[in-house]
Amino acid sequence: MSNDPATSSANGAASISQSEAIGFFEKWLSVWVALCIATGIGLGNLAPSLFTFLAKLEYASVNLVVAVLIWAMVYPMMVNVDFSSLRHIGDRPKGLVITLIINWLIKPFTMAALGVLFFEVLFADMIAPKDAQEYIGGLILLGAAPCTAMVFVWSQLTRGDATYTLVQVSVNDVIMIFAFAPIVALLLGVTDISVPWETLLLSVGLYVVIPLIAGYLTRRWLISHANKANDGDMAVARFVSGIKPFSVVGLLATVVLLFGFQGSIILNQPVVIALIAAPLLIQSYGIFFVAYGAAWLWRVPFNVAAPCALIGTSNFFELAVAVAISVFGLDSGAALATVVGVLVEVPVMLSLVAFANRTSGYFPASETGGN
Repeated sequence: MSNDPATSSANGAASISQSEAIGFFEKWLSVWVALCIATGIGLGNLAPSLFTFLAKLEYASVNLVVAVLIWAMVYPMMVNVDFSSLRHIGDRPKGLVITLIINWLIKPFTMAALGVLFFEVLFADMIAPKDAQEYIGGLILLGAAPCTAMVFVWSQLTRGDATYTLVQVSVNDVIMIFAFAPIVALLLGVTDISVPWETLLLSVGLYVVIPLIAGYLTRRWLISHANKANDGDMAVARFVSGIKPFSVVGLLATVVLLFGFQGSIILNQPVVIALIAAPLLIQSYGIFFVAYGAAWLWRVPFNVAAPCALIGTSNFFELAVAVAISVFGLDSGAALATVVGVLVEVPVMLSLVAFANRTSGYFPASETGGN
Protein backbone atom coordinates (compact mmCIF):
# COMPACT_ATOMS: atom_id res chain seq x y z
CA MET A 1 0.00 0.00 0.00
CA SER A 2 1.26 3.49 -0.83
CA ASN A 3 2.62 5.69 1.93
CA ASP A 4 1.77 8.86 0.00
CA PRO A 5 -0.57 10.93 2.23
CA ALA A 6 -2.85 12.07 -0.55
CA THR A 7 -3.14 8.58 -2.00
CA SER A 8 -3.88 6.98 1.35
CA SER A 9 -6.34 9.76 2.21
CA ALA A 10 -8.02 9.24 -1.14
CA ASN A 11 -8.35 5.57 -0.31
CA GLY A 12 -9.76 6.55 3.07
CA ALA A 13 -12.34 8.82 1.50
CA ALA A 14 -13.22 6.15 -1.00
CA SER A 15 -13.67 3.61 1.77
CA ILE A 16 -16.24 5.84 3.42
CA SER A 17 -18.39 5.93 0.33
CA GLN A 18 -17.62 2.40 -0.85
CA SER A 19 -18.92 0.95 2.38
CA GLU A 20 -22.42 2.06 1.44
CA ALA A 21 -22.07 3.58 -2.07
CA ILE A 22 -25.10 5.70 -1.39
CA GLY A 23 -26.46 5.03 2.05
CA PHE A 24 -30.06 4.39 2.97
CA PHE A 25 -30.44 7.86 4.44
CA GLU A 26 -28.87 9.65 1.47
CA LYS A 27 -30.84 7.63 -1.07
CA TRP A 28 -34.17 8.59 0.50
CA LEU A 29 -33.14 12.04 1.73
CA SER A 30 -35.95 13.79 -0.14
CA VAL A 31 -38.49 11.48 1.52
CA TRP A 32 -37.14 12.23 5.02
CA VAL A 33 -37.09 15.95 4.27
CA ALA A 34 -40.68 15.80 2.99
CA LEU A 35 -41.77 14.01 6.19
CA CYS A 36 -39.98 16.61 8.30
CA ILE A 37 -41.64 19.39 6.31
CA ALA A 38 -45.04 17.90 7.14
CA THR A 39 -44.02 17.47 10.80
CA GLY A 40 -42.76 21.03 11.03
CA ILE A 41 -45.89 22.49 9.47
CA GLY A 42 -48.06 20.46 11.83
CA LEU A 43 -46.11 21.43 14.94
CA GLY A 44 -45.95 25.06 13.85
CA ASN A 45 -49.73 25.23 13.76
CA LEU A 46 -50.31 23.11 16.88
CA ALA A 47 -47.64 24.67 19.12
CA PRO A 48 -46.72 28.12 17.78
CA SER A 49 -45.56 29.29 21.23
CA LEU A 50 -42.77 26.68 21.17
CA PHE A 51 -41.31 28.08 17.96
CA THR A 52 -41.69 31.64 19.23
CA PHE A 53 -39.61 30.66 22.28
CA LEU A 54 -36.94 28.98 20.15
CA ALA A 55 -36.71 32.03 17.89
CA LYS A 56 -35.78 34.19 20.90
CA LEU A 57 -32.73 32.05 21.71
CA GLU A 58 -30.27 34.08 19.68
CA TYR A 59 -27.18 36.21 20.06
CA ALA A 60 -25.72 38.64 17.49
CA SER A 61 -28.31 37.56 14.89
CA VAL A 62 -27.31 33.89 15.34
CA ASN A 63 -29.98 31.52 16.62
CA LEU A 64 -28.25 29.29 19.18
CA VAL A 65 -30.42 26.23 18.51
CA VAL A 66 -29.82 26.46 14.77
CA ALA A 67 -26.08 27.02 15.34
CA VAL A 68 -25.79 23.74 17.26
CA LEU A 69 -27.77 21.87 14.59
CA ILE A 70 -25.69 23.33 11.75
CA TRP A 71 -22.42 22.47 13.50
CA ALA A 72 -23.72 18.91 13.91
CA MET A 73 -24.28 18.80 10.13
CA VAL A 74 -21.09 20.49 9.00
CA TYR A 75 -18.44 19.14 11.38
CA PRO A 76 -18.42 15.50 10.16
CA MET A 77 -17.91 16.53 6.53
CA MET A 78 -15.06 18.85 7.51
CA VAL A 79 -13.23 15.94 9.16
CA ASN A 80 -13.18 14.33 5.71
CA VAL A 81 -11.29 17.26 4.17
CA ASP A 82 -7.60 16.42 3.75
CA PHE A 83 -5.48 19.45 2.95
CA SER A 84 -2.45 17.28 2.15
CA SER A 85 -4.24 16.48 -1.10
CA LEU A 86 -3.59 20.08 -2.22
CA ARG A 87 -0.09 19.02 -3.25
CA HIS A 88 -1.81 17.15 -6.10
CA ILE A 89 -3.64 20.25 -7.32
CA GLY A 90 -1.87 20.05 -10.69
CA ASP A 91 -2.46 16.35 -11.32
CA ARG A 92 -5.91 16.88 -12.92
CA PRO A 93 -5.82 20.51 -14.09
CA LYS A 94 -8.59 20.21 -16.67
CA GLY A 95 -11.25 18.88 -14.31
CA LEU A 96 -10.25 21.31 -11.59
CA VAL A 97 -10.34 24.27 -13.98
CA ILE A 98 -13.86 23.33 -15.12
CA THR A 99 -15.29 22.99 -11.63
CA LEU A 100 -13.64 26.16 -10.32
CA ILE A 101 -14.96 28.19 -13.26
CA ILE A 102 -18.42 26.67 -12.82
CA ASN A 103 -18.49 27.09 -9.03
CA TRP A 104 -17.13 30.60 -8.73
CA LEU A 105 -17.52 32.38 -12.08
CA ILE A 106 -20.77 30.96 -13.50
CA LYS A 107 -23.02 29.19 -11.02
CA PRO A 108 -23.65 32.01 -8.48
CA PHE A 109 -24.48 34.47 -11.26
CA THR A 110 -26.78 32.18 -13.26
CA MET A 111 -28.64 31.31 -10.03
CA ALA A 112 -29.12 34.99 -9.25
CA ALA A 113 -30.26 35.67 -12.82
CA LEU A 114 -32.77 32.80 -12.72
CA GLY A 115 -34.05 34.02 -9.36
CA VAL A 116 -34.66 37.50 -10.73
CA LEU A 117 -36.25 36.12 -13.92
CA PHE A 118 -38.67 33.85 -12.09
CA PHE A 119 -39.58 35.93 -9.05
CA GLU A 120 -39.49 39.44 -10.50
CA VAL A 121 -40.85 38.60 -13.97
CA LEU A 122 -42.50 35.20 -14.48
CA PHE A 123 -43.98 34.82 -10.97
CA ALA A 124 -44.31 38.55 -10.20
CA ASP A 125 -48.11 38.42 -10.05
CA MET A 126 -48.13 35.39 -7.76
CA ILE A 127 -45.71 36.47 -5.01
CA ALA A 128 -45.46 39.59 -2.85
CA PRO A 129 -42.38 41.71 -3.70
CA LYS A 130 -40.84 41.27 -0.22
CA ASP A 131 -41.21 37.48 -0.39
CA ALA A 132 -39.80 37.47 -3.92
CA GLN A 133 -36.66 39.29 -2.75
CA GLU A 134 -36.15 36.78 0.06
CA TYR A 135 -36.59 33.81 -2.27
CA ILE A 136 -33.98 35.34 -4.58
CA GLY A 137 -31.68 35.79 -1.59
CA GLY A 138 -32.05 32.11 -0.67
CA LEU A 139 -31.29 31.03 -4.23
CA ILE A 140 -28.18 33.22 -4.29
CA LEU A 141 -26.93 31.59 -1.11
CA LEU A 142 -27.43 28.14 -2.64
CA GLY A 143 -25.71 29.12 -5.87
CA ALA A 144 -22.65 30.49 -4.07
CA ALA A 145 -22.11 27.43 -1.85
CA PRO A 146 -20.41 24.55 -3.71
CA CYS A 147 -20.95 21.05 -2.36
CA THR A 148 -18.66 19.57 0.30
CA ALA A 149 -20.30 16.50 1.85
CA MET A 150 -22.22 14.58 -0.81
CA VAL A 151 -19.36 15.06 -3.28
CA PHE A 152 -17.85 11.76 -2.16
CA VAL A 153 -21.11 9.93 -2.81
CA TRP A 154 -21.58 11.29 -6.34
CA SER A 155 -17.95 10.61 -7.19
CA GLN A 156 -18.17 7.01 -5.98
CA LEU A 157 -21.40 6.36 -7.89
CA THR A 158 -19.67 7.38 -11.14
CA ARG A 159 -16.44 5.52 -10.30
CA GLY A 160 -14.68 8.85 -10.00
CA ASP A 161 -11.06 9.41 -9.09
CA ALA A 162 -10.93 9.64 -5.29
CA THR A 163 -7.79 11.78 -5.17
CA TYR A 164 -9.34 14.28 -7.59
CA THR A 165 -12.46 14.49 -5.42
CA LEU A 166 -10.39 15.22 -2.33
CA VAL A 167 -8.43 17.91 -4.17
CA GLN A 168 -11.66 19.51 -5.41
CA VAL A 169 -13.23 19.58 -1.95
CA SER A 170 -10.08 20.98 -0.34
CA VAL A 171 -9.60 23.71 -2.95
CA ASN A 172 -13.27 24.70 -2.82
CA ASP A 173 -13.22 24.96 0.98
CA VAL A 174 -10.16 27.20 0.92
CA ILE A 175 -11.71 29.45 -1.75
CA MET A 176 -15.04 29.49 0.11
CA ILE A 177 -13.43 31.11 3.16
CA PHE A 178 -12.46 34.15 1.09
CA ALA A 179 -14.95 34.23 -1.80
CA PHE A 180 -18.34 33.22 -0.41
CA ALA A 181 -19.14 36.42 1.49
CA PRO A 182 -17.99 38.87 -1.25
CA ILE A 183 -19.87 37.01 -4.00
CA VAL A 184 -23.06 36.78 -1.93
CA ALA A 185 -22.77 40.45 -0.95
CA LEU A 186 -22.24 41.47 -4.57
CA LEU A 187 -25.27 39.54 -5.83
CA LEU A 188 -27.52 40.60 -2.97
CA GLY A 189 -26.55 44.19 -3.66
CA VAL A 190 -27.29 43.84 -7.37
CA THR A 191 -30.76 42.55 -6.50
CA ASP A 192 -31.34 45.53 -4.17
CA ILE A 193 -31.27 43.41 -1.00
CA SER A 194 -29.60 45.10 1.96
CA VAL A 195 -26.25 43.46 2.68
CA PRO A 196 -25.58 42.93 6.42
CA TRP A 197 -21.80 42.50 6.14
CA GLU A 198 -21.24 41.80 9.82
CA THR A 199 -23.80 39.00 9.91
CA LEU A 200 -22.53 37.56 6.63
CA LEU A 201 -18.91 37.47 7.79
CA LEU A 202 -19.94 36.09 11.17
CA SER A 203 -21.83 33.29 9.43
CA VAL A 204 -18.80 32.36 7.32
CA GLY A 205 -16.67 32.28 10.45
CA LEU A 206 -19.16 30.18 12.41
CA TYR A 207 -20.18 27.73 9.71
CA VAL A 208 -17.06 27.43 7.52
CA VAL A 209 -13.89 28.56 9.29
CA ILE A 210 -14.52 27.16 12.79
CA PRO A 211 -15.86 23.74 11.63
CA LEU A 212 -13.02 23.51 9.08
CA ILE A 213 -10.39 24.15 11.76
CA ALA A 214 -12.11 21.72 14.14
CA GLY A 215 -12.28 19.08 11.40
CA TYR A 216 -8.60 19.60 10.53
CA LEU A 217 -7.48 19.28 14.16
CA THR A 218 -9.67 16.20 14.69
CA ARG A 219 -8.28 14.56 11.55
CA ARG A 220 -4.70 15.25 12.62
CA TRP A 221 -5.36 13.82 16.09
CA LEU A 222 -6.98 10.66 14.72
CA ILE A 223 -4.14 10.02 12.26
CA SER A 224 -1.41 10.77 14.80
CA HIS A 225 -2.93 8.28 17.27
CA ALA A 226 -3.40 5.50 14.72
CA ASN A 227 -1.30 2.37 15.28
CA LYS A 228 0.19 2.40 11.79
CA ALA A 229 0.67 5.14 9.21
CA ASN A 230 -1.86 3.67 6.82
CA ASP A 231 -4.43 3.07 9.57
CA GLY A 232 -5.04 6.80 9.96
CA ASP A 233 -7.58 7.09 7.19
CA MET A 234 -9.49 4.08 8.48
CA ALA A 235 -9.59 5.76 11.88
CA VAL A 236 -11.00 8.88 10.23
CA ALA A 237 -13.57 6.78 8.35
CA ARG A 238 -14.68 5.02 11.54
CA PHE A 239 -14.91 8.32 13.43
CA VAL A 240 -17.00 9.99 10.73
CA SER A 241 -19.25 6.95 10.51
CA GLY A 242 -19.77 7.07 14.28
CA ILE A 243 -20.79 10.74 14.38
CA LYS A 244 -22.82 10.61 11.16
CA PRO A 245 -26.14 10.09 13.05
CA PHE A 246 -25.64 13.52 14.68
CA SER A 247 -25.36 15.05 11.21
CA VAL A 248 -28.57 13.33 10.13
CA VAL A 249 -30.43 14.48 13.24
CA GLY A 250 -29.10 18.01 12.78
CA LEU A 251 -30.36 18.24 9.20
CA LEU A 252 -33.80 16.81 9.89
CA ALA A 253 -34.29 18.83 13.07
CA THR A 254 -33.35 22.01 11.18
CA VAL A 255 -35.95 21.23 8.52
CA VAL A 256 -38.63 20.67 11.20
CA LEU A 257 -37.65 23.94 12.88
CA LEU A 258 -37.71 25.98 9.68
CA PHE A 259 -41.07 24.67 8.55
CA GLY A 260 -42.47 25.14 12.02
CA PHE A 261 -41.97 28.85 11.41
CA GLN A 262 -43.16 28.61 7.80
CA GLY A 263 -46.27 26.53 8.54
CA SER A 264 -48.92 29.21 8.06
CA ILE A 265 -47.24 30.49 4.88
CA ILE A 266 -47.14 27.02 3.33
CA LEU A 267 -50.77 26.28 4.23
CA ASN A 268 -51.88 29.57 2.72
CA GLN A 269 -49.65 29.22 -0.38
CA PRO A 270 -48.88 25.51 -0.91
CA VAL A 271 -47.75 26.17 -4.47
CA VAL A 272 -44.80 28.25 -3.24
CA ILE A 273 -42.54 25.18 -2.92
CA ALA A 274 -43.11 24.33 -6.59
CA LEU A 275 -42.41 27.94 -7.57
CA ILE A 276 -39.08 27.89 -5.71
CA ALA A 277 -38.18 24.47 -7.14
CA ALA A 278 -38.61 25.61 -10.76
CA PRO A 279 -35.47 27.79 -11.05
CA LEU A 280 -33.52 25.32 -8.91
CA LEU A 281 -34.27 22.49 -11.33
CA ILE A 282 -33.31 24.57 -14.37
CA GLN A 283 -30.10 25.68 -12.64
CA SER A 284 -29.09 22.15 -11.62
CA TYR A 285 -29.59 20.52 -15.01
CA GLY A 286 -28.21 23.53 -16.88
CA ILE A 287 -25.00 23.74 -14.82
CA PHE A 288 -24.41 20.00 -15.13
CA PHE A 289 -24.67 19.97 -18.90
CA VAL A 290 -22.43 23.04 -19.25
CA ALA A 291 -19.72 21.39 -17.12
CA TYR A 292 -20.20 17.92 -18.61
CA GLY A 293 -20.16 19.32 -22.13
CA ALA A 294 -16.99 21.30 -21.42
CA ALA A 295 -15.32 18.15 -20.08
CA TRP A 296 -16.34 16.22 -23.22
CA LEU A 297 -15.03 18.93 -25.55
CA TRP A 298 -11.77 19.12 -23.60
CA ARG A 299 -11.39 15.33 -23.75
CA VAL A 300 -11.29 14.88 -19.99
CA PRO A 301 -11.30 11.20 -18.89
CA PHE A 302 -14.64 10.02 -17.51
CA ASN A 303 -13.40 9.36 -13.97
CA VAL A 304 -12.61 13.09 -13.75
CA ALA A 305 -15.31 14.47 -16.09
CA ALA A 306 -18.29 13.00 -14.22
CA PRO A 307 -17.26 14.10 -10.72
CA CYS A 308 -16.23 17.57 -11.89
CA ALA A 309 -19.67 18.12 -13.46
CA LEU A 310 -21.54 16.70 -10.47
CA ILE A 311 -19.50 18.69 -7.94
CA GLY A 312 -20.29 21.85 -9.85
CA THR A 313 -23.99 21.00 -9.83
CA SER A 314 -24.46 20.05 -6.17
CA ASN A 315 -24.76 22.57 -3.31
CA PHE A 316 -23.41 23.00 0.21
CA PHE A 317 -26.99 23.40 1.42
CA GLU A 318 -26.04 23.21 5.10
CA LEU A 319 -24.08 26.45 4.78
CA ALA A 320 -26.81 28.07 2.68
CA VAL A 321 -29.45 27.22 5.30
CA ALA A 322 -27.32 28.56 8.15
CA VAL A 323 -26.49 31.86 6.43
CA ALA A 324 -30.10 32.34 5.28
CA ILE A 325 -31.29 32.04 8.86
CA SER A 326 -28.59 34.40 10.15
CA VAL A 327 -29.07 37.05 7.48
CA PHE A 328 -32.82 36.88 6.80
CA GLY A 329 -34.32 35.13 9.84
CA LEU A 330 -35.85 31.79 10.74
CA ASP A 331 -39.24 32.62 9.26
CA SER A 332 -37.87 34.15 6.05
CA GLY A 333 -38.48 33.19 2.46
CA ALA A 334 -34.70 32.85 2.04
CA ALA A 335 -34.55 30.08 4.67
CA LEU A 336 -37.50 28.37 2.97
CA ALA A 337 -35.78 28.53 -0.42
CA THR A 338 -32.61 26.89 0.89
CA VAL A 339 -34.59 24.00 2.39
CA VAL A 340 -36.43 23.48 -0.90
CA GLY A 341 -32.93 23.15 -2.34
CA VAL A 342 -32.38 20.19 0.00
CA LEU A 343 -35.69 18.68 -1.10
CA VAL A 344 -34.90 18.66 -4.82
CA GLU A 345 -31.16 17.97 -4.72
CA VAL A 346 -30.98 14.21 -4.20
CA PRO A 347 -33.45 13.07 -6.92
CA VAL A 348 -31.86 15.54 -9.35
CA MET A 349 -28.33 14.35 -8.58
CA LEU A 350 -29.29 10.68 -8.82
CA SER A 351 -30.80 11.29 -12.26
CA LEU A 352 -27.58 13.02 -13.36
CA VAL A 353 -25.46 10.17 -11.98
CA ALA A 354 -27.52 7.73 -14.06
CA PHE A 355 -27.12 9.90 -17.17
CA ALA A 356 -23.36 10.20 -16.65
CA ASN A 357 -22.92 6.45 -16.26
CA ARG A 358 -24.96 5.78 -19.41
CA THR A 359 -22.80 8.17 -21.46
CA SER A 360 -19.39 7.18 -20.06
CA GLY A 361 -18.41 5.59 -23.38
CA TYR A 362 -18.27 9.00 -25.07
CA PHE A 363 -15.29 10.06 -22.93
CA PRO A 364 -11.63 9.01 -23.04
CA ALA A 365 -10.73 6.04 -20.87
CA SER A 366 -10.01 6.78 -17.24
CA GLU A 367 -6.39 7.60 -16.49
CA THR A 368 -4.35 8.09 -13.34
CA GLY A 369 -2.63 11.33 -14.27
CA GLY A 370 -2.12 14.15 -16.71
CA ASN A 371 -5.63 15.53 -17.00
